[in-house]
Parts: sequence; C-alpha cells; structure tokens
Amino acid sequence: MSFEMTKGLFKYDFTDQHAILGVPLDAEFSDIRKRYMKIARRLHSDTCSFEDQADKDWANQFLSKVVNPAYNKFSKENDRKEYNLLLAAIGKRVLKEQAKMHIESAAAKQLATAQNWEEAYKTAVAKLALKQYESVEETQDAIAQISELNMVYLLRKERLGGAVGTGSPAKVATPTTTPKKAAATPAAATPAAAAPAPPPEPKVTPRDSLADGSCRRAQGFMDSKNYAKATLELKEALKREPKHGKAHGLLAMCYLQQNQATMAKLEVQKALASNPEEPTALEVKKKLEQAASGAKDKKSEDKLGAFFGSLFGGKKK
Repeated sequence: MSFEMTKGLFKYDFTDQHAILGVPLDAEFSDIRKRYMKIARRLHSDTCSFEDQADKDWANQFLSKVVNPAYNKFSKENDRKEYNLLLAAIGKRVLKEQAKMHIESAAAKQLATAQNWEEAYKTAVAKLALKQYESVEETQDAIAQISELNMVYLLRKERLGGAVGTGSPAKVATPTTTPKKAAATPAAATPAAAAPAPPPEPKVTPRDSLADGSCRRAQGFMDSKNYAKATLELKEALKREPKHGKAHGLLAMCYLQQNQATMAKLEVQKALASNPEEPTALEVKKKLEQAASGAKDKKSEDKLGAFFGSLFGGKKK
C-alpha cells in the first residue's frame, strides 16, 4: 500500500502537509484543526463510509501514516516553526528553479496567470478540499492538485518578495508615483523605497531534508514488506539525525514486523522521547502491549491446564 506523492511541492523532497490537509498555506491553526477533525471522522475505521473493505483499510492506513503526521506538524509550536522555515526555503528554491517548473493541473495553470491570484488561490484550494476525501481515487489526485497550487502560489509570492507562513498573507503595496514626482518629493516614494526586505535565508541543514527523504523511501519499502531495506534506510537517517522521532518510530515498526520485539521496544522509547505523540511509535507500543498481555494470559491458561491435568489425568499408583 503505497502513499508516495510526487507532484507539486512534493517534487522538491518536501512533504506538503498543507496539501494533505487541504488547507491554504496561510491557514490559521484553528482552521487546520477543524479541517483535520473533519478528515479524521471521514477516514477513521469506526466512522468511515467507504463501502469496499479494501477502501476502508486504505483509509485507516492513510489516516495513520499520512494525515495524523501532517496534523502533528502543526499541533506543536516548535514543529510548526521548523516547518515554516522549510516552507520558506522551498519558496526560494521554486523561484530559483522556475524555468524547470512543470505544471499539470488546470487549476494551477489558471492561477499562474490570474490577476487576483491570492483570492483565486484560496477559492481553488477550497473547491478541491470539498471532495478531497470522498474516495480513494480522488484523495491523492486532489492532494497533487493542491500541492501544485501551493507551488504556483509560492512562486508568485516570492516574486514579490513576500514570506509565506501561518496567518494572513502580507499585502504588497504597488507604488503609483512616477520617477519625476519621486525626485521632486522623496517622501512620496517612501512606500517603494521602504518596502520590507525579504526575510534572511532560513538555516535549514541538508541532513533534515535527507532524513525526511530516507523516511519516505523507507515507508515505500515497508509498504512492499521489504523490511530489511527499510531498516537500512532508517538507520542511515538516524546517523544524520539521531533524535528523528519519525525514523525511530518507523524503525520500531520494522523490528516488530520482523519479530524483534526487544529492538522494537527500544526504538519506541527513543521515538517517544523525541516526540511523545509520534503516531507510528504509539501504534507499535500498543501492539507490543497487546502481545505481552496475550502471552501472559496464555501462560496462565497453560499453568491452569497443567494443574487440572495433574488432578484428573495423572497415572494411578
């Protein structure tokens, strides 16, 4: 079961959490939370309305492995700040590499030439979000289209020297004074001359994106049940970033699937030490606890069976 996404901002080795949740790049956290709750109700196994069992299984996995991690990025202030820094860096990269940009969706093509593009962007995202989780087929297609919209939005924003982050976007003033008037009355040209400078280049170390990329590749191996390769990929990620909670959580799942419960437990502890809400680690922890409980119950049953066997099934002397 593969959840790999390769269009829009995903092409830049970046996980577009906004596209996954179907919210614009300047969405407030309160709106992000409302959107997440709606998606969670739609995909959760107890409330999912998909008729086909395979689709229900897909929905449950997608919620656990894609939607929950996306929401977790916004639910903690430090994670949200880190994500916004990465987003700012991606915006600069999109601007730098715009000559190689390839747009596929009609909505993104329209946004690229729209005059009132900020309003057009929000309208287009909202329209796609309405049916984003109506079916398995529509989900990943909608995410791809929204991420392309985000890519075009970042490009147009960067051309104006604007930064993108959680909250309302800053409006860019357009100077209306002519060069002659500007020379005669310097004060009239102040809005253009005093335009805010672009924010300093965020300090994003290569290992951060490399570790995240390793996790995505490892997830692909895990989806095809190649846990040995996934384990190697995750160990490489942890060499770059030893406290990467997601990598520890995925590694715990790999060990669990290979019946290495002790190693899985150690990785769960490391994952939760980095992020107490890391979803994969919590899932592995629950499975380990259930397995331990089942083993304990079986052991008790065996002892009880042996006791009654000694009373009623022993040899007569």
